[in-house]
Amino acid sequence: MKTQISSVSARQIWDSRGRPTVEADVLLSGGARGRAIAPAGASRGRYEAIDLRDGGDRFGGFGVEKSVANVNGEIARALFGTNAAEQADVDGRITDLDGTPNLARLGGNACIAVSLAVMQAAAAAEGLPLWRHLSQGRVPRLPLPEIQIFGGGAHAGRRIDIQDLMVMVPGADTVREAFEITSDVYRAAGRLMSDAGKLAGTADEGGWWPNFSSNENALEMLVRAIEAAGRRPGEDVFISLDIAASEFFHDGRYKLARDSAEFDPQSFVEKISSWARRFPILSIEDPAAQDDVPAMIRTTQMLGSRVQIVGDDYLVTDSARIAAAAKLGACNAALIKINQAGTVTKARRALETAKVERWATIVSARSGESEDIAIVHLYVGWDAGQLKVGSFARSERMAKWNELLRIEEEMGADARFAGWGGLPEGLTRQPAGGA
Repeated sequence: MKTQISSVSARQIWDSRGRPTVEADVLLSGGARGRAIAPAGASRGRYEAIDLRDGGDRFGGFGVEKSVANVNGEIARALFGTNAAEQADVDGRITDLDGTPNLARLGGNACIAVSLAVMQAAAAAEGLPLWRHLSQGRVPRLPLPEIQIFGGGAHAGRRIDIQDLMVMVPGADTVREAFEITSDVYRAAGRLMSDAGKLAGTADEGGWWPNFSSNENALEMLVRAIEAAGRRPGEDVFISLDIAASEFFHDGRYKLARDSAEFDPQSFVEKISSWARRFPILSIEDPAAQDDVPAMIRTTQMLGSRVQIVGDDYLVTDSARIAAAAKLGACNAALIKINQAGTVTKARRALETAKVERWATIVSARSGESEDIAIVHLYVGWDAGQLKVGSFARSERMAKWNELLRIEEEMGADARFAGWGGLPEGLTRQPAGGA
């Protein structure tokens, strides 16, 4: 059988922050190979799969030699002779071997690197691009991108509290057009920052460093950048925010350090809602902390008919948590992070659960990334609707955006851009905000 796994191996390499990470190789009996690199996040949900790090002084404690040893030892032995074409079986063996709910023993970084490499090897054995292997003969859509213009939060030394200020172009006809418009906004933002004497480099994901006096000042500057690019805020280009509220929720209060302000949950929901009224915001991720479910429900009730409310730290790419949130009326979109789930199968299950609930789904990269482009193929093959991989700068980001352009070209006349169709069902096509 040409898809039988004959060897699994791993090595320590480096991610986009200069931290060690795990790269796994899988060789099949028929000669096909798969390779994948584990990403890593800066802001992390409490319930997601846990990376195994070496600790100590070497590499600031971020070494992954223990994870690499687990791949080369236990995992390799457990997967020898299994069928790479049976992804769910392979991933089940990995999770059973680990024996913990969050893959803490073997390491989520070890498990996801191997899971992704098995998937790549199975596609190679078929002689297919990964997205075609995953789509199983269907003609999927191409994604609506969310692209970072300003980085913040844990991605920029908490210079502002909002973690990502992004743009979306749902009215574009193609991925190429969405990128061209976004590139104009990105350059305009850089020029405006330079003219204001505030240009100070880039954050972890390539967005401009947020040298702002307040969180609202950042939103105002993004609107100005859209206008400076010759586009209409709230008509041509919309704003997407990742609040990452868990990062500044302490002792029952939301503490915006940049604004020197504190809010109880109810008043913080009002604060987020006021931003949605003032600015052309189409999507808000993690507007409440991961355990502040009432605030997440309230935000969805107030804004969910016209704004995409995305769960990340709250849902952690877990199908059971997504189903429970849907019953409560919390969120109308799920962020899907492959390493958050720990295996390809668990991530796919979470995505499909969100679709059953008629939610939007967004496949997302992490702040610690690499040249690995599998996430783009996952989006297309799974027909996720939206894709988020960071800014329109830095090679680890552009490798993914450029791969999406290649897929669009390969699809030819079959290429369909998700656009507005990638957003939650029933969402009003125009948000009320606008500065």
